[in-house]
Amino acid sequence: MAHLTKQLAETVTQVGVHSAYGDAVEVDGVAIMPVACVTYGFGAGEGGADAAEAQGEGSGGGGGGIAVPVGAYLTRDGVTRFEPNIIALLAVGVPFVWVAGRALSRIIRALKR
Repeated sequence: MAHLTKQLAETVTQVGVHSAYGDAVEVDGVAIMPVACVTYGFGAGEGGADAAEAQGEGSGGGGGGIAVPVGAYLTRDGVTRFEPNIIALLAVGVPFVWVAGRALSRIIRALKR
């Protein structure tokens, strides 16, 4: 099982930048290259000798990944600029602002004591 996890990790590492940046596509004279925030996670386990005697043999594994589209690079008339995906920024930004606000209020409350 551990060999499978290592093989999956090596495959993801080889993909690298290609998973975060898509192939450029040209639409009406504008080159568009999508950009995403990509993360993967893998794990595996196997029961030891003590666990095997107590409850039978065991092993397992799993993995997953997520890609959030954060925007695109647009090239128009030789000028390249990044245009963010507003919905993705809000989905990430709102919880961040909430957590930062909570932390700041607790810091202020602690300083007042």
